[in-house]
This record gives sequence, C-alpha cells and structure tokens, in this order.
Amino acid sequence: MTPTAATPPSATSTAPDRNLALELVRVTEAAAIAGGRWVGAGDKNRADGAAVDAMRSFMDTVRMNGTVVIGEGEKDEAPMLFNGEAVGDGTGPDVDVAVDPIDGTRLTALGYNNALAVFAVAEKGSMYDPSAVFYMEKMVVGPEAAEYVDLRLPIEQNIKLVAKALDKPVNQVTVCVLERPRHEPLVQEIRAAGARVKFIMDGDVAGAIAAARGAGVDMLLGTGGTPEGIIAACAVKATGGMIQGRLAPTDDDERQKALDAGHDLDRVLTTDDLVTSDNCYFAATGITDGDLLRGVRYRHDRIVTESIVMRSTSGTVRLVEAEHRAEKWDRWIAE
Repeated sequence: MTPTAATPPSATSTAPDRNLALELVRVTEAAAIAGGRWVGAGDKNRADGAAVDAMRSFMDTVRMNGTVVIGEGEKDEAPMLFNGEAVGDGTGPDVDVAVDPIDGTRLTALGYNNALAVFAVAEKGSMYDPSAVFYMEKMVVGPEAAEYVDLRLPIEQNIKLVAKALDKPVNQVTVCVLERPRHEPLVQEIRAAGARVKFIMDGDVAGAIAAARGAGVDMLLGTGGTPEGIIAACAVKATGGMIQGRLAPTDDDERQKALDAGHDLDRVLTTDDLVTSDNCYFAATGITDGDLLRGVRYRHDRIVTESIVMRSTSGTVRLVEAEHRAEKWDRWIAE
C-alpha cells in the first residue's frame, strides 16, 4: 500500500508509535501494585518475584514484538525477566526492551523512599550492549547544563559549569550520589567544591531522572549499575538532559571480558551511545514515596498509583495518577 497523508503511521512503519506510551504505564502500574504489597516486609526476593510475575503477565498484552536486552537477573540473582526473553503480543513493532520490575528491591523491603517499577522501549538494535560489565561511572544533568559538562573534566569544574548554566551559586548546587563506601572520595570532592550532596540508598534510575528534570537535585554523579544507566538514558532523551557514562569493571576478569568484547574502557558514552534511537519510551510507577513519584497507596476499596511516562520523539513527559478497584487486583495483593 502506498502511504498517503491520511494513512496512520502504524500502517506504514514498524517503529513504535505514540499509542505504546500508555500501554507501558499499565505494565509498570501492575508491577508496582504487586511489588508494593511487600513494602516494609523485609523480604526483597518476594517483593521482586511478585513484581516480575505481574509485569510479565501484563507485558504480554502490549502490542509489540519485544526482546529484553537489559535486565537485572544476572546481577541480582533474583527472579527476573531474562535477557533475550520475547515479550509483547508479537503483533506490533520490533523493539528492544529494558526492564526492572523493582528498581530498589532493598528500598521496597525496608520501606525506604524512591523504589520504582520501570520499563523502557526503543527501536530494535538501538540499546547499548555492555556485555558483562555491570557498573559504570555516570553523570546526569538537565537540559540547561547538557552542552557544558564532560565526565572527563574534574568534579569541581563540572559543578561550577552546572552552577553557571543554572545561574545559581555553587553552594546551592545539589548533587545526587549513591551512598556507598566507594563514593567517599567523590563526596569529599563535591563538598570541597562547595556543593551539596544528597544521598540515595539505592535506585539510581530515580536519581538520574530527578537530575535530568531538576526535581530536587541538579546533577547525579558516581558509579552505579550499567543497566540502570541505559534505562535512564531513555528517560533523559525525553527531557533534553544528558547522561554520560564510562564502563567500570569491578575486577580483572570483568575487565578482560569487556576488552575481549571490544569495549574501550576509556570511552565516555553519551546519551546517544546508550540509546541510538530518537524514538524511545520510558515509563515508571512509584512503589514507595520519593522525589520523583508517590508510592502505591492501598485503600479499602481502591489502589492509587502515580506514574510518569516519557516519549523522546515528542519530548513529552506525562504524570499519570490512577485509581484501581482493589477487588480487581486480588490475585496480586492477596495475603
């Protein structure tokens, strides 16, 4: 059929279209509702397992022919949608899928802030393959500073560039950092530069998006999960912000595997390196309260969720609050 002005895009293209966005939110809502049942229960594997089961069930209703290329199973040794798994109903566009039913399983188990259910989709073959390297150095900023900072520059210089771009004094710049012993020297440098530090315990996808949107923090720095970096890149593209990363093998064996796979460990990866497609989607639903989203709220007869969905092509960011009849979710939240 010859395309005409009246022909819907979905009829002439195998690329994901705008209708996919809200379908993805249904998936993250399901994972959040199922996993959120275990908030504060102290069992991160049961929380993760519940979220995985719900996400897989709902994902298979989405109109796409997806392949999971970024998952957390290998790293966490937890129940997970595995790399290479086919997802979707098989009738839609061919896409790469990056997924984490719970970004922040420990946060969920302990009832701490910033746990999310996340799901990202991009055109097939567009997501970066980190091979066996599970960690990377990261820097994330919003659109105002995106053209000025560089991961290769000293920390103090990048902070000053962000301050200048945001037209604020350095002592008002807030940097989001994962609270880890490895980051003690980084924290010292940030504070020596005169900036503030805001620690997060886990879940740096939420931290990256907060930095890209200027939601309580101005930048994210530090070493975190490579899968989370690629997932976050899909969101960052929609905001006009920037993420840069550099692979950070944890030992000699991982380093050698990376070199054997052809990775340049000195290379700074840009947003477009992490996700080459300009047509990608990101969806997240809050499991616990955080700077980005409110967590799942279970009421007598309904469940309330708050989600965010982004599309890079249009640069659209939507916040979605939904009410769900509790009786329809008995399968996922029963004792």
